[in-house]
Amino acid sequence: MSESFFLGIDGGGTKCRARLRDAKGNLLGEGTGGPSNIRLDPDMVWASILTACREALAQAGLQDSDLKATHAGMGAAGAGQTSAVERLLSRPHPFASFAIDTDAHTAWLGAFNGGDGAILIVGTGSCGYGGANGQCHYVGGWGYEISDEGSGSTIGREVLRRSVWAQDGRIPSSPLSEAVLRDFNNSLEAMIDWVGKARPSDYATYAPLVLEHANRRDPLGMAIIEEAATGVARIATRLLELSAPAICLFGGLAEPLKPWLPPPLQTVIVPPAADALDGAILLGREASKRRPK
Repeated sequence: MSESFFLGIDGGGTKCRARLRDAKGNLLGEGTGGPSNIRLDPDMVWASILTACREALAQAGLQDSDLKATHAGMGAAGAGQTSAVERLLSRPHPFASFAIDTDAHTAWLGAFNGGDGAILIVGTGSCGYGGANGQCHYVGGWGYEISDEGSGSTIGREVLRRSVWAQDGRIPSSPLSEAVLRDFNNSLEAMIDWVGKARPSDYATYAPLVLEHANRRDPLGMAIIEEAATGVARIATRLLELSAPAICLFGGLAEPLKPWLPPPLQTVIVPPAADALDGAILLGREASKRRPK
């Protein structure tokens, strides 16, 4: 078959998504696979990728052999780590071409079709990316230990920290701190045991509780969410300083935090032209043009 296909892949820590389009941009199929953070074992990641791709092919009535005519682009968390990319690319792939970049880059490609603008991802972590005239920059996104302001993991970490303060009597307790402490049977020892094993996604499970209490005007909840919004605003402001004319918000906390952002920033927030999967397809298209004939 001489027809070319274009596949976008979104590789996340819990699942992999794939979208297949033809050369004219028509949607042919979509699929999902397992965990595909490229810091994981490369054989497992490729298994997840191919599961998602084969499901998309099946929806289109295509076979595995059609992958040879398919140009793939992948946006992945962790793709900024060169060693992780090299491990993934050390395995053979079945595609006509395969390009990989960060999930921030593919989200930006989809949001602005490769044009001027910036994206701000606010989920378990946080990261800003974008600019103008083809000059893109990252702002933040260095992990919740030292960065990721406004993210779910940071919000969760802060509510645990301040609940300890409330238990100690350093700050007044509130319905929010009391709810958090009940989760640990009012035992700080139990909380410390949990913290010793917790991952960023575990901390982020507390973000909805904080938002719920903040919207009820709980003093502790409001203080944490206001601080989170300030952190997000600093990232957004820096993106605007880098000449981005507009910002698209992504991630599970984007909409909940938006009302807490300063009004001047809210005026430059725009909806994305397309999502990260279509951004990954655009990445694959660009790579196919650079491929030697």
